[in-house]
Amino acid sequence: MLNAARAWFARHERAGDIAPGLVVIVVALCVSMVVGGHWHAPEWSGVLLTALACAPLLYRSRRPVAVLAAAVAVDMVHLVVDHSTPLVPAASMVAAYSMAVRTSRRTAWTAGGIAALAVTVVAALTTPPSKTPWSGLIALDLLVAATAVGVTVRSRQLHLAAVEERAARAERTREEEARRRVADERVRIARELHDVVAHHITLVNAQAGVAHHLLRTDPDAAYEALAHIKETSRAALDELRATVGLLRQTDDDQPASREPLPGLADLDRLVTSFRQSGLPVEVGCDKEQHRLAPAVDLTAYRIVQEALTNAHKHAPGGPVRLTLDYGTNALSITVANEGAGTPVDAPGTGHGLIGMRERAATVGGTLTAGPQPHGGFLVRAELPLPPPPKEDPSS
Repeated sequence: MLNAARAWFARHERAGDIAPGLVVIVVALCVSMVVGGHWHAPEWSGVLLTALACAPLLYRSRRPVAVLAAAVAVDMVHLVVDHSTPLVPAASMVAAYSMAVRTSRRTAWTAGGIAALAVTVVAALTTPPSKTPWSGLIALDLLVAATAVGVTVRSRQLHLAAVEERAARAERTREEEARRRVADERVRIARELHDVVAHHITLVNAQAGVAHHLLRTDPDAAYEALAHIKETSRAALDELRATVGLLRQTDDDQPASREPLPGLADLDRLVTSFRQSGLPVEVGCDKEQHRLAPAVDLTAYRIVQEALTNAHKHAPGGPVRLTLDYGTNALSITVANEGAGTPVDAPGTGHGLIGMRERAATVGGTLTAGPQPHGGFLVRAELPLPPPPKEDPSS
């Protein structure tokens, strides 16, 4: 019930401004009828002065400091005219509370302190001789208490707002992080499947074309091409199964349940498959090879695989030079297509180059690709190597 009332007043600001003043006026009217211990006609002068002090409360949400000043001024006049009215300074208390709720702590205590001091001085000066002169301190206590309650309420409101903002920001951050992870996972799955499927389908397509061309003129060569198709398709299924199985794994799965993914140790088999499909590949590699991190090893293999696949797809039969250069801090991979093969009028989507760049960036490397000045296409990747082991001084 209380929450519903607060919600209603929050939606109707003007009604919230009017309600406290009406309550003060009604209470002042009732109290004025029982002063002296018995019922009698209301003292209209005190009620009217109380109503006049409550009038500025209509604007307490818009100009809280000015409303407090106006209410205090009327209450001081009220004390001078009729000190016997018991509800002074009720209107000033409401104005002080409203001002403290809507202004900063410094403004609230400054304005509230000045208002309390002013009302207290006037109350002390207008106190009848029959009453103790310290009775004016009651006004000081009431206004200070109203200001303190307003400051406390405002502090709690600010704290709750800050907590809600932090919770909302944390929720937005979690949602953004979840969306980012989903997007990254989709890209990773698409990249893995593209590399596996594009490579093997390209080889199968090339070998099928050879078999179709030689089926009548050279059945033995056609039979050999079909055997290569069978071997390539089986390798594609095995690697696709391993890739999908890895993508389905969670962090809680045992590493032993994961089938190994290819790396540069499988480079000879990869190059042989391209040579069997009619792509002359020349390999140059340092004699001293470094041990690679698993992620870098897979990335290097996929980059070589995609670069050779693109060379076979867009310029089949043209010579390709593959170079692996193990430096001190980085592995340099260069795949140069001389462009002497038969051009294929089938522009790609560019996903392969995008995937290679993303793979290189994922492990902290770089990749550049583009046509060469004298013809052909060049792909160059730089992948980081682990630092060399430090020598033991004691040895």
